[in-house]
Amino acid sequence: MSGQPSISMYPTTICPYCDRARALLTRKGATFTEIKIDEDAVRREEMLRLSGGRRTVPQIFIDDLHVGGFDDLYALDRKGELDPLLKSPGT
Repeated sequence: MSGQPSISMYPTTICPYCDRARALLTRKGATFTEIKIDEDAVRREEMLRLSGGRRTVPQIFIDDLHVGGFDDLYALDRKGELDPLLKSPGT
């Protein structure tokens, strides 16, 4: 789907919260990029810099917005604030 926001998730290979975030985004029909930080130390440093030093995984970004981890993503969904973030502008 063109115009969809850019979604990036920084997970590790074995991570139940990453699995939950992946499942929630998939259920929402969102396309996202995974940047596995346990396979690349440079990307881990990138995640730390972009997230303001947060070390927990996953760290999720929608366009330029740092959403946070799975609990933050889930909280947005519960409040009805996630769907608008996942929609294309003007739709």
